[in-house]
Amino acid sequence: MGLTTENGSTAAGKEASGLKFLIYGRTGWIGGLLGGLCTERGIPFVYGDGRLENRAQLEADITAASPTHVFNAAGVTGRPNVDWCETHRVETIRANVVGTLTLADVCRERGLILVNYATGCIFEYDGAHPLDSGVGFKEEDTPNFVGSFYSKTKAMVEELLKNYENVCTLRVRMPISTDLLNPRNFITKITRYEKVVNIPNSMTILDELLPISIEMAKRNLTGIWNFTNPGVVSHNEILEMYRDYIDPKFTWKNFNLEEQAKVIVAPRSNNELDTTKLKGEFPELLPIKESLIKYVFEPNKKTSMA
Repeated sequence: MGLTTENGSTAAGKEASGLKFLIYGRTGWIGGLLGGLCTERGIPFVYGDGRLENRAQLEADITAASPTHVFNAAGVTGRPNVDWCETHRVETIRANVVGTLTLADVCRERGLILVNYATGCIFEYDGAHPLDSGVGFKEEDTPNFVGSFYSKTKAMVEELLKNYENVCTLRVRMPISTDLLNPRNFITKITRYEKVVNIPNSMTILDELLPISIEMAKRNLTGIWNFTNPGVVSHNEILEMYRDYIDPKFTWKNFNLEEQAKVIVAPRSNNELDTTKLKGEFPELLPIKESLIKYVFEPNKKTSMA
């Protein structure tokens, strides 16, 4: 199995930085952004070509690349959304469970840390973590959301990965970036919906947090991390910012969860994650609304109203 070599992945570069990353998920949104960050920073890296569920291919990738760290941004989220996973369960298991576990196991055998971009969509507000309470789910909490098959597989694999001391699990939620044309961007999604719910949620600003994930690899951090910006933001609050900064004529309509349930197959996760652990390691981490303005709306500003 061959490897796809990218900018900066020279032997001299590895010697200079002491780093070389092997990244899975070349065609994915996060995998592509991660490669771009490595190129900008002069960090040597290659994209793995092996299928995650094919152990021999992964072993060949690692042998050829000789990485210092492995990043997994591959997996199945479904197209156009997680409802796809409801009718493609075996494919979802193969990628999200079998593939991720195989990669973690191969990395452990080779003494390598695996930074795994996982999901925080495995929780939902409950009696101990009420909506608008400011009480978020912590890293050690047991997932309580099994509404979608996608989330079920992610909760399963997170529980199993706890046994791998070489894995850094990053719980990403509703990822957002400065690229408002990307269909995977949470903001892009909700601006295109006919109607949206209005529920406060923890979210991940990739422009701020992906560089932090690189730093986490450098620090050889492992275990589970809630990988979102501190605090919550609601759909309406984001769309109000979009109107104020991007399109003053933009309008939207809300509907409730009962109405939403009629147009989706699987329920969606809504929660707040506690970011005390991440903030303790990276005190500079901005609250979600400040991060949205700095990394998304100010760079894309098209109005004179804001």
